[in-house]
Amino acid sequence: MQIVLVLLVAFVAGIEGILDEFEFHQPIVACTLIGLVTNHLNEGLLLGGFLQLIALGWANIGAAVAPDVCLASVISSILMVHGLNSAIEARFVIAFSIALAIPLSLVGLSLTKVCRNLAIQLVHKMDETKKVSYYQWIGICMQGIRVLIPTIVLLLIPSSMICSILEMIPVSIYKGLLIGSGVVCVVGFAIVANVLGSKFTYPFFMIGFGLACMTNLSFISLCFIGGGLVWLYMLLNAKEKSNKTSDDPLGDILNDYE
Repeated sequence: MQIVLVLLVAFVAGIEGILDEFEFHQPIVACTLIGLVTNHLNEGLLLGGFLQLIALGWANIGAAVAPDVCLASVISSILMVHGLNSAIEARFVIAFSIALAIPLSLVGLSLTKVCRNLAIQLVHKMDETKKVSYYQWIGICMQGIRVLIPTIVLLLIPSSMICSILEMIPVSIYKGLLIGSGVVCVVGFAIVANVLGSKFTYPFFMIGFGLACMTNLSFISLCFIGGGLVWLYMLLNAKEKSNKTSDDPLGDILNDYE
């Protein structure tokens, strides 16, 4: 039953990678779901959080497609589940999964390019046969199969073989991966902070970093505090816009679209 649920998550995440509707392809969702169905929820959530911080700075711009977070999240989560059955510490297994997710995202990028090229042929078929919805479903399912097939191949590999390979790696390499995974996450967050940074947002960043150092705060309390800060920012931003008045109404309208 666990294998069926993992395959279902992989297929749906692959579809969402192109639909981008319900965000099942995001690492924080895909890794958490795989961790949930494999009884490793805490580790899956932790891995998804790390990968989500890395992917914060990734975006599709025109014809430039970002690395595929969907395949990276699914495959790295399954490898993490296999690795947790070995004698390696959980933090080292998660660090190894994070390091492996980056090249996997490039592999997924190559696979999605193949699917997009095949989709061009489907568009021509739509024009010829006028069966738009039929070929649309084929194109959508093709993106799900793109993630499903590597997942099936990985699940066919015995867990003992993967564990033995992981146990052959020296602990010093795991320690290096543990440090490197933290640095990469910081870089991903720094890209977003550099884009969103302004005189209005930097105080909230400082408050957030200060609250993160308080270990006695629970996760739920941090969520409420974060939600309150977002609400406060929205109120201040709306008040600032309402106070902006000038003798040039057209200029005010154009400034709203900047």
